[in-house]
Amino acid sequence: MSMDRRSGCPINLSLEVFGDRWSLIILRDMIFGGRRHFRELLNGSMEGIASNILADRLKRLMELGMLTKADDPSHKQKAIYSLTEMAISLVPILAHLGAWGRVWLPVSEELSIRAELLEKGGQPMWDKFMDELRHEHLGMPLDTPADATVRATLQAAYEAVVASKALGASTAA
Repeated sequence: MSMDRRSGCPINLSLEVFGDRWSLIILRDMIFGGRRHFRELLNGSMEGIASNILADRLKRLMELGMLTKADDPSHKQKAIYSLTEMAISLVPILAHLGAWGRVWLPVSEELSIRAELLEKGGQPMWDKFMDELRHEHLGMPLDTPADATVRATLQAAYEAVVASKALGASTAA
C-alpha cells in the first residue's frame, strides 16, 4: 500500500499506521484474545467496533502488511486472519503501552492485570509470546514445549481477578 507521508520521521510514520482509534485494538484482540475471524473481532471487542469500520481497518492492515487473510479450512464461508511478523513484533510496544497506561490512566484491575504481568515478565515473556504467535499465525515450530502459553497465563490471571472481584461483591452484599 502506498501511503502519503508527511515526513520520514519514524514516529510520524508509525502514527500514520496506528493513528486511528481501531487498528491497535484489532491487533490487540488478535494478539491477546486469539481472535482470527471477522465475527470474533466484531463481537468480542469491548469497545464496540462497527462492522464497516472493522472491514475497512482489516483491509488497511492487510494492505500495510500487518495481516494476511486466507480461507478457513473448517468453514468455506469464513476467512481467517493471521498476524505477520510485522504485527507480531508489536508485542513489546503493546506491553510498554499497557505499562504506561497502568501508571498514568484510570485503568480497571481486571483489564490491567495482563499489562502488569507483561511488564513484570519483560523481554523473556515477550519473546516467548512472540514465538507462540509465530507458531500460531505463521506455522513456525516452537523451540520449547508449550506447557502453559503466555496467552493462557494472561487469561488465567484476568479470570482470577474477575472471580476475586465477584466473590468480594457477593460477600459484601
